[in-house]
Amino acid sequence: MDTARKKTVHPLVNLEGAPLFSLARVMIKTSLSFFSVGVLSGLYLYGSVVFGWVVPHTLRLAHTHILLMGGVLMMIIGVATWMFPRRRRDRTPEGAERAWLLYFGFAGATALRFLFEVFSGIALDMNLSKVAFFMAVFQVGCAGGLGLLLWKRIKPLGSHQREEAGERFP
Repeated sequence: MDTARKKTVHPLVNLEGAPLFSLARVMIKTSLSFFSVGVLSGLYLYGSVVFGWVVPHTLRLAHTHILLMGGVLMMIIGVATWMFPRRRRDRTPEGAERAWLLYFGFAGATALRFLFEVFSGIALDMNLSKVAFFMAVFQVGCAGGLGLLLWKRIKPLGSHQREEAGERFP
């Protein structure tokens, strides 16, 4: 990297100099990983129908959950984070730390819920299902927190007033 590029501060760079899009990239990569696990578990479910493989009764629930929450919702949040960068005045280290904590909570709860769902079906243990339920509650809370962080970026802050006054965007 040349020195001229190091000195230039791009408007999409946060206070520490790290790109704002790093969280979005990590979220998208994580969602693709969860989506892959969901596809493989779905393939196993289909094989159980065709070949009579033994399958835990909770695998269908775990499969649906990892595809929708881990694959689809995390992809949507990651792309929204990418498309709507933070405004300059919102670029504080505390906001970035909060977003990363919510990401790790969401990703961790998603993975743990999948594992506890599958293992509860294998072991036929309701205590594992209860842990999976509380992981789901934590997961929904983290997803809601990420949604609230995005809400500030998405809602129009006076743009409708500027448009009514005649301002047009190229």
